[in-house]
Formats: sequence, C-alpha cells, structure tokens
Amino acid sequence: MSLHQLKAPRGANRERTRVGRGQASGLGKTAGRGGKGQKARSGNMHFEGFEGGQMPLQRRLPKFGFKNVFRRELEEVKVGDLEGLTGMLDAAALKAAGLIRGNRDGVVVLGGGGELKSQVSVKVDRITAGARRVIEGAGGKIELVPAPMTMGQKAKAARQAEKAAAPKKEKAPKPEKAPKPEKPEKAPKPEKAEKSPKPEKAEKAPKPEKAVKSDKQE
Repeated sequence: MSLHQLKAPRGANRERTRVGRGQASGLGKTAGRGGKGQKARSGNMHFEGFEGGQMPLQRRLPKFGFKNVFRRELEEVKVGDLEGLTGMLDAAALKAAGLIRGNRDGVVVLGGGGELKSQVSVKVDRITAGARRVIEGAGGKIELVPAPMTMGQKAKAARQAEKAAAPKKEKAPKPEKAPKPEKPEKAPKPEKAEKSPKPEKAEKAPKPEKAVKSDKQE
C-alpha cells in the first residue's frame, strides 16, 4: 500500500448538519437550541477563554512585568579591555577586536576590567562616569553617538522642513486710510451777562419782650 492509496474509513467523514431548514428536518425553527435562555442567544459563550461563567484563567493569574518596545539594548565593554587598542574605537573596531558581537543597538563602556594606561579614542553610544574619568585621565578622547530620533521627533522635523521649504506668502499691503476731515472750530460761547446784585433785605424789627408773669399768690 502506498500513501496515495490511503483513505478514511467509511463513516469517518460526515457532512455537517444543516440546521434551521424547516420542521421536517427535525432541527427547524429554534435549530436545536431550544426556547430562550443563555444558550439560545447568538454569539454567546463562544469567545476564547470562556469557562462556563467562572473566573477564566487569564484573569485568575497575576499580572507582572513590562517590556518597553522602544528600549535600546547596548553591548557592554569594560574600560580595562581597551588597553592595547589603537585608532578610533567605534562599534566596528570593537567587533573586529572581538570585544562585542555587533548584534545589538549600540555600545556602552563600563568601568572595571583592569587598568588603562594608553591613550584611546572611543566613539560609543553611552559611557559611565567612572569609565569617562579613566579614559580622560589617561589622555584619551570620548565621542558619543547621537541617539536615534523618535517617531515624534521625526514627524516634528518633517513638519519644520515642509514649513521652511514652502514659499512664504507675501502679505498684501494694507490700503492707506483716508485722512480724517478736520473738525470745524467751534464758535466761542458768548460771555454770560453779570447778574445784578440782590437788594439787601430790610432788617426785621425786634420782637417785643414778653411781660414777666407775677408769682402766683399763695
């Protein structure tokens, strides 16, 4: 017997039952779901992880951890391993020297690994404060590779470039305003006639003094 002669046994492959095709089929009207209830509803209990109503596994397990998709993985080189190397020590030179594999996003120089007496020039993505002191103390130079731009920074730079390349629209000069007509000078107000002095009031005659009442007789 060969592979092309293999076939499924009789009754292994059955046609799918078509429901809702009339009452004569035995699965018409409610199509085998019965009347009402949770199991009669469409789209129910058929999602991934459903466990009959109990708390599903993906909700029972504790959640932990976070992975930053923008994280940069840097290869580490100790400053003592740079002893004896010459020239500009960038990622390519360090890979040729066998200090890194060159399969990550950059290089970081760390302290330790022995003493550094020779003057070296490094061009890396990051360097620690201790490694910087050792290299500069030996008379070496350090050059940092600028970090790659983020998506937001790229979009901002593109907008600024488009704005700079677009020709500036010259503003039409504003029409000069017509000079306002001078207001005619107001005629001077006529001087008011001086009022005649009021006549002095005649002095009132003094009121006669009231007679003093005599004491009542006892």
